[in-house]
Amino acid sequence: MTRSDTLARARGLDRPQTAYLVRFPAADGTVVETDLTWAELARDTAWVTERLRGHGLTAGHQALVTASGFEGPWIRPVIDALRSLAVPYAIAEAMGWDHGRTAVFHRELRPHAIIGLSAETLEGLSGTADLREMFQDTPVLLARPAAVRLLRGVGVTASAICFLGPALAVECPERQGAHVNAAEWRVGARDGELFVAAGEGRAAGGLGETPLGIRGTVLTGPCACGSTDPRVRFS
Repeated sequence: MTRSDTLARARGLDRPQTAYLVRFPAADGTVVETDLTWAELARDTAWVTERLRGHGLTAGHQALVTASGFEGPWIRPVIDALRSLAVPYAIAEAMGWDHGRTAVFHRELRPHAIIGLSAETLEGLSGTADLREMFQDTPVLLARPAAVRLLRGVGVTASAICFLGPALAVECPERQGAHVNAAEWRVGARDGELFVAAGEGRAAGGLGETPLGIRGTVLTGPCACGSTDPRVRFS
C-alpha cells in the first residue's frame, strides 16, 4: 500500500469534530479552554487567506513563519492559508533561543513575507545583526505587537498579528489596527482593556465576554482596505 493509498483510506474514516483544544489566559489569570472544530478551522483559514492576499501574497512568493508548537490553533490557519495560496514556507521557533534559525532562513530564502515575528527573536538577532538593514526590504512583515514596536523604532514598516484569546487578529497594509473576523468573534474594550466573546456559530459559543488583560481600543468603522471587520489597536 502506498502513502497516497493510506491517506485516501484515512480520509474516509470517521473523526471527531474537534481539531484543537484552545487554552488561553484570561485577565484574572485563569486558563480558559474552548474547542476548535475542523469546520471552524476551515473558515478561519479562508479568512486568513483573504488577509494574506490583501498583503499581495501570491503563488511563487516564499514565506517564513515564526511560531511555537503550542500556538497551533492560531498558526495552523496561517499555514493552511499559505498552502492554499501556493506560497512555500519555512518555520522557525518564535522563542528567542531559535533566532539563529530565523537568520539562516532569512539569508538563504530571502522570504517575501515573515509572519509571526516576535520581540524575543528580534532581541536575539539584535546582538549580531542590524535590524533595520535585515528587515527593511522584506515586503510583508506581520509581527507580534511588541515586535512591531521594536521594528518601527528602527524605521522598519510592519503590520501586527496577534492572538486575542482564542481569536486571531491580522492587520492589513493600511496599518490602522488588526482585523478580527466579525463572523466568528465579538471584540470590544471596556475601561481600556480588550475582551473577546464567541460568535453564535463557534463551538466556543458559550464563551461570553472574557477580559484578556490586554490594553487597547477597538475601531468598528469600515477600513480603507474595504473590510468591515472590527480593528484592534494596542496601547
